[in-house]
Amino acid sequence: MKNEWENRNVFITGGTGLVGSWLIKALVRRKSKVIVLVRDINYQTQFYRDCDYLKTDIINGSLENYNLMKRIINEYEVKTVFHLGAQTIVGAAYRDPLQTFESNIRGTYHILEACRAHQDFVKQIIIASSDKAYGIADRLPYTEDMKLAGCHPYDVSKSCTDLLAKTYYHTYKLPIAIARCGNIYGGGDLNWSRIIPGTILSLLKNERPVVRSNGKYIRDYIYVKDIVEAYISLAESITSINISGEAFNFSTESRNNVIEIVNKIGELMQKKELEPQILNMQLKEIPEQSLSSKKAHELLGWHSEYDLDTGLKETINWYKKYLNLR
Repeated sequence: MKNEWENRNVFITGGTGLVGSWLIKALVRRKSKVIVLVRDINYQTQFYRDCDYLKTDIINGSLENYNLMKRIINEYEVKTVFHLGAQTIVGAAYRDPLQTFESNIRGTYHILEACRAHQDFVKQIIIASSDKAYGIADRLPYTEDMKLAGCHPYDVSKSCTDLLAKTYYHTYKLPIAIARCGNIYGGGDLNWSRIIPGTILSLLKNERPVVRSNGKYIRDYIYVKDIVEAYISLAESITSINISGEAFNFSTESRNNVIEIVNKIGELMQKKELEPQILNMQLKEIPEQSLSSKKAHELLGWHSEYDLDTGLKETINWYKKYLNLR
């Protein structure tokens, strides 16, 4: 069977992040020629620690530099773009909305405009949106036909990302598909303020995990390896079944509140006695979110392969190895 990814020039923004680092591994295995945009060199990230940087072409710079984006697309004759780069921390967006808007909104239209300028050879563009783009909805689960209505800084930045992608499809017919995902977790996430890596770190240190909210916020949690396969499937489908301009939800369709996640990690790590500290200091966040993945099941044939227990076990083992613990 022909490997359509072999020798394909693939540009990834956000390559040192959680999803990007696993996506790079998947594409290197498929023998793609991977170009990675790196803003900050952090040798603690999986991308550097696993020496994946030696298997890629690295461009240092930021999404806000349009001329750089255009040069990368042109000089590397990029065929596939995975735009994952963004400021992804809700708390950071709350504290500094301007930086979030610059990265997430300006960065997105720079990528899209660079692709438009060279759309003779760009064949696939995957835009990473989020369930946050939907905002607070009258009904759940979210489906792709629902309006985008973010209210708070991070949520609005993802609504705009999504709408910009649709603009470039409808106006310029760029080969774009949009991924809206729930809360992605897995090894490689070094944002310790997030509930899963933060809880694992606390329990490994024999400390009580900290829950900043009231613990009742409901989310869909999905393992990073499922999302990598979703992104690759989405890119392939742009070519094979022409889903350009479409958005897809990716979710396990299982809902958990924060306390349930913390308790599950405690159970898997055999540290249930370390009960969480509930600070009840949540910022401006959506109380309840869940996604329907029916469209992805039916059109892409995509299904999640990891349930919560399996994904969390792999994640816990990753952090034990990362922190040199047994």
